[in-house]
Amino acid sequence: MRAELSSQATALPVPQRPRSGRRLSLQRTTLWGPLLLLISWELASQVGWLSPKVLAAPSTALLTGLEMLRNGVLLPHLLASAQRAWLGLGLGIALGLLLALLAGLTRVGDALIDGVIQIKRAVPTLALIPLAILWLGIGDTMKVTLIATSVCLPVYLNTHAALKDIDIRYVELARTLGLGRAAFVRRVALPGALPGFFTGLRYSVTLCWGALVVLEQINTTQGIGYLMNRARDYGQTDVIVVGLVIYMVLGLASDGLVRLAQARALRYRKVIGS
Repeated sequence: MRAELSSQATALPVPQRPRSGRRLSLQRTTLWGPLLLLISWELASQVGWLSPKVLAAPSTALLTGLEMLRNGVLLPHLLASAQRAWLGLGLGIALGLLLALLAGLTRVGDALIDGVIQIKRAVPTLALIPLAILWLGIGDTMKVTLIATSVCLPVYLNTHAALKDIDIRYVELARTLGLGRAAFVRRVALPGALPGFFTGLRYSVTLCWGALVVLEQINTTQGIGYLMNRARDYGQTDVIVVGLVIYMVLGLASDGLVRLAQARALRYRKVIGS
């Protein structure tokens, strides 16, 4: 009987890691959808099925963007948008991480903070625009504050959940070794919360640029949203497409940077597909 079981066990196929070349080929196939959409869009514009008043052709938007970049119109607005986005993102990340540590590592903080955050979770950040205008005016302070509020929530939720999921054995080991509060946070809590933090950070980057799209159309004189708002008044769909592409590129680039930092910080983890 044992001989039969051993022979069957040796006959079972051993799972192998997927080859990197195959993963690359699968990633390349995901580009076909956007590419076909872009070609169909261009063809529909060229044959007259899609009016420029409805939506400009990709080639027209590309030429418009290059011209705006050449004559110096685009860069100041791009820098203004990036400044608002990164300032709000930085403040939101810091606030979300601080609140998650207070709520995840102390009972008093959990009792005082988590309930308020859950209430805020049910209220869309953009629904706070009227109150934010009354309290902070219609300048950049209001916009940066609302971006930070949007960013704070996913950072807090995912980091807080990761802190709560830290194995109790590590906590008991830290107590046995006599680690102080600061050493425990630095050596146990923060490394254990990193996976959740990076997950929240990826959501936050997306929310940051999504909130900026809306907020920059409220009483701004500089920014990509201002250009799009002005282009709407003049029916310049090519400028609107340029603005949307810029938001898309900035969002994808930010997400790519976060994924790169995540891969470097969590290189010790072995997960499916790695």
